Amino acid sequence: MLEIVVETENRERHVRVSGEVLAGLVQRIGGDHDRFLVLQRIPDLPHVFAQVWHVAGGDYTLEYRDGDPGRHFQATADGPAAVIAALSRWAGAETSWHAGMDWSLMDMDPAPEVPPLDLDATEREELEQRVREVLVGGYASRAELTEIAEEYLVTKDRRPVSREQAGALADRLWLARVAEQATWQGETDPERLTRAFSALSVSGITARENFACCRSCGQSEIGGESEPGARGFVYFHTQCTDSAAAGHGLTLLYGGFDGSSETTLAVGHEVVTALEAAGLRTEWDRDPSSAINVTPLDWRRRLVG
Repeated sequence: MLEIVVETENRERHVRVSGEVLAGLVQRIGGDHDRFLVLQRIPDLPHVFAQVWHVAGGDYTLEYRDGDPGRHFQATADGPAAVIAALSRWAGAETSWHAGMDWSLMDMDPAPEVPPLDLDATEREELEQRVREVLVGGYASRAELTEIAEEYLVTKDRRPVSREQAGALADRLWLARVAEQATWQGETDPERLTRAFSALSVSGITARENFACCRSCGQSEIGGESEPGARGFVYFHTQCTDSAAAGHGLTLLYGGFDGSSETTLAVGHEVVTALEAAGLRTEWDRDPSSAINVTPLDWRRRLVG
C-alpha cells in the first residue's frame, strides 16, 4: 500500500491506497465534479503535495509542491499512463520520481509573513495545550487543527487568532509531533486497536474509532453506520479519545442492533476477545450494561493528516 491520502473533487478520501487503486482514480477523472485528485503524504507535511487536473478530451495537468512557493512545478501529459507512473513514483518517495516529464517552475506569490500571536502567556499556554491534546489524540488533520486553533479563544466580542496565525501554530506543533513519532519503533497500541476493530468489522460488528462527540450522539448515530448483516457495534467517541491521549485508558461502548441484553453480552465478549488477540488488555465485568475499558494503554497514534 502507498503511504498517501488521495482526495477527489467529489470529496472522496482514500487512505493508503494500492497502486492499482491510484491508477484507477487517475483514469476515472475527467467528468463533471470529478476532474482532479490531490495527493498528500502520510503523515501530511505542510506545503508538500501532488495533484492532477483533467477534463475529458483534454490533456492532464500535473503539479507538485515541495515546500515554499518557489518549489511549485507543473507538467502536462496527453494520457493517463505518464501521470500514473509519475504519481506512483511520488507516492513511493522515489528520489528521481519526476524524471521523464518536462517540468516548469510556476510563478507563485511568496508566502505572506504571519504576524506573531497577540496573546498573554496564559492564553497562549491554554491555546497550545488544547491543540496538543487534539494532536496527541491523532485523528485530526492539519486543517482541523487550524480550525481549532482559530476558534478556541473566540468570544462574542473578540477573535484574537487569525486563520493564518492558527495555521502557523498548528503546523509548528504538527511538525514537532511528526519528528517525535519518527522515533517510535514497531506497532503501537492504537495500531493494535485498529487491527482489532478491523477484525471485528469482518466478523459482523460495526466498529468505529473516534466516532461522534459524546455517548448520547454516538448511540443515536451508530445505527446509521451498520453494514448489511451486522449484529452489533463497538465505538469510542472523541471524549474517550481525549481521555486515552491523556493516559487514562480507553472506554469502549458496544451493543447489539436488536437491543437485547443477550446480543449485547455476546458482542462484548467478541470485542474483548479481538482486543486481547491484538495484544491489548481489557477490564470488563461481563455485565452488558458496563463499558469495556482498555488499560493500561500507551496512546501513540501516528498522524495521517
